[in-house]
Amino acid sequence: MPSGPPVPTDPASFSAAELLRLYRSKALSPVEATGAVLARIERFQPAVNAFCLVDPEAALAAARAAETRWQRGTPQGLLDGVPTTIKDIILTRGWPTLRGSRAIDPGQPWQEDAPATARLREHGAVLLGKTTTPEFGWKAVTDSALSGVTRNPWDLALTPGGSSGGAAAACALGMGALHVGTDGGGSIRIPASFTGIFGLKPSFGRVPAAPLSPFGTVAHLGPMTRTVTDAALMLSVLALPDARDWFALPADGRDYRIGLDDGVRGLRIAFSPDLGHAAVAPEVARLVADAVPAFEELGARVEEADPGCGDWAEVFRRHWYVGAANLLRGFSAEQRAGIDPGLQEIAAEGAACSLMDYLTAVGQRGELGAALRRFHESYDLLLTPSVPIVAFAAGQERPDPKRQRRWIDWAPFSFPFNLSQQPAASVPCGLTAAGLPVGLQIVGPMHGDALVLRAARAFESIRPWPLPEAPRGQALA
Repeated sequence: MPSGPPVPTDPASFSAAELLRLYRSKALSPVEATGAVLARIERFQPAVNAFCLVDPEAALAAARAAETRWQRGTPQGLLDGVPTTIKDIILTRGWPTLRGSRAIDPGQPWQEDAPATARLREHGAVLLGKTTTPEFGWKAVTDSALSGVTRNPWDLALTPGGSSGGAAAACALGMGALHVGTDGGGSIRIPASFTGIFGLKPSFGRVPAAPLSPFGTVAHLGPMTRTVTDAALMLSVLALPDARDWFALPADGRDYRIGLDDGVRGLRIAFSPDLGHAAVAPEVARLVADAVPAFEELGARVEEADPGCGDWAEVFRRHWYVGAANLLRGFSAEQRAGIDPGLQEIAAEGAACSLMDYLTAVGQRGELGAALRRFHESYDLLLTPSVPIVAFAAGQERPDPKRQRRWIDWAPFSFPFNLSQQPAASVPCGLTAAGLPVGLQIVGPMHGDALVLRAARAFESIRPWPLPEAPRGQALA
């Protein structure tokens, strides 16, 4: 059995589950934990730029209120006193939600919480601030003219991925225990893979959203955490109902921690190293392949099998680009002029898409989703790499501009499961020789969120992953 990472002593390194246990026993207070996290933010934020807004006064006030409730033995909900961040795509009362864009007026009243924010607040989470995003979350790296470049804690010269790159960088460094991300084509799983944390894209509709994403029904919200247990805890709160989202699944009141340690014995698991078409970096392929036998050790039946659906890139491109056109049509010509040129380019392509071409892509999406549902009649879970590469230079949309048109070209394993709306998670499965994280993707059937979490927890139990104690390397200009 592996010895595992060293036991942390700094409260900023504690998981949400550990914090709650310590609050319950009165061995630690929410004020102490929040103070430790804020100290870490002050120390590491200048290097990684994970936050576009930090509100220490509000966080400490919330922590003091939580401390009083714990002292009285009346905690508020499941997350009372746990330091938490919100991605700057998601509305948060009292703070501007600028979505990484100068086109948004910060002087608005900002009086509404999105469903995710509201549920966290209702359950006592201590909200620390807003994490960075590329403009409107349009690409799979994290930089914008508004908030600058966000960097990878494992190597500051590299990107943490995106679009939830700020949340991932904060999570990896213990700048908060719980983090809300969004995922329209891999925006939780890609940065989770690049930064060595756990990230879950739940089934579409599992976590209510309002307002709905302009990119449409490929967009999900989900937890980004340092442990699988924390993600299960967080999902139990995020999945609570909100009438503002008419796409939301019926709320089942499930506590996703129940059954989390039931393991994978007897499950039928498929492993697809390349989805039948994707080019994978040799070191990534090796680390992912080396991780797969862990599921056999845990009692599952694993065999190599592809869903056989081919390359979904053009189908996804139609959906994503039309969504970008939908997004930008609400801005004036003057506002659009200052928006990320890459976003303007894909929006122009989306605007040129005919209605019939778009409806054809919608039909193809349905066929692909149905094919995956048939695949899951034979297999409970599907394993793939999360991303075929490791983190590359910060400030670039793609590592090989001569061969890659857009970020979609280097993320072939993530966006298919946005089209199909299935739950999918990235779990760390090793470090390259250069010390960079690699992620293993676990995909479940639609509505199989608990099963994905269970498999990830089983893997974590025998393959614990390291996390950086501080940012590494030096940012390059």
